[in-house]
Amino acid sequence: MHFPRLPDWLIYAVVVVALLIAAVGRQERADAPPAPPPSPEAEGAVLGAASPFDPAVAVQVADKTDPGAGTAFSISQTGVWVTARHVVEGCAQAAIVVGPGRGVAAKVRIDPAAETAILTTDGGAPALPLALSQRLRRGERAFHMGFPQGRPGEASSRLLGRENLVVQGRGARTEPVLVWAETGRTDGLKGTLGGLSGAPALDDQGRVVGVTIAEAPRRGRIYTTAPETTARALAAAGRLLANAPASAAGEPVNADNYGRIADDLRRNLRVAQVVCLTA
Repeated sequence: MHFPRLPDWLIYAVVVVALLIAAVGRQERADAPPAPPPSPEAEGAVLGAASPFDPAVAVQVADKTDPGAGTAFSISQTGVWVTARHVVEGCAQAAIVVGPGRGVAAKVRIDPAAETAILTTDGGAPALPLALSQRLRRGERAFHMGFPQGRPGEASSRLLGRENLVVQGRGARTEPVLVWAETGRTDGLKGTLGGLSGAPALDDQGRVVGVTIAEAPRRGRIYTTAPETTARALAAAGRLLANAPASAAGEPVNADNYGRIADDLRRNLRVAQVVCLTA
């Protein structure tokens, strides 16, 4: 029995294919394993510096047409106060409320680059201590004390991170802010926290770490100025604070006592209501 003789070209083709298979089989593969899923920011991690790549939240600021009210807090017993810019911007006259139906006229100095305003009055109240250079950590608490809905009240929160506040309309600008998750509020206080704008955000040592400036009720978020923004505004007002006596140490604040401490601060006018009268 004889097998047919294979053509030379077929033999050559089989040899070439075999050499190619051998060469490919010897190629080194050094593929990396799949990347792990991104891990969430750990609670307790130090908050990073502000970045233009932080998430953004937009707000629309309209011209003021009606009288308004907010909160201010003392940073000098000589009569220097801090509040939120939008509370007093466009006021014909601003005043610090010192009693039922009584107020002290306040001069207004707007920070042109941020949501901060400095008020000055003849005489003041003991200053709140500041902690604007303190490194903040995600998850730490803040306590916001003032006059939501025009009445004494307060809220507590935990720090989530940074965002960029994009202001549209009057005073258009973009500035870094801190975003907090609301964790509690005055018993019986329902609805908006409007009127808490300008309130101090205090850490657990009773020190100011920012100024309360806005809320997102549906998301349960509270926004404050970034510490570096507030520090810059105070540095610009350095002359006003040059002869200010040192502020007393803060009182430790926690979820159980912040209502009592807020009442004490309002009673001593270290936290006060500010009213804005339009022309």
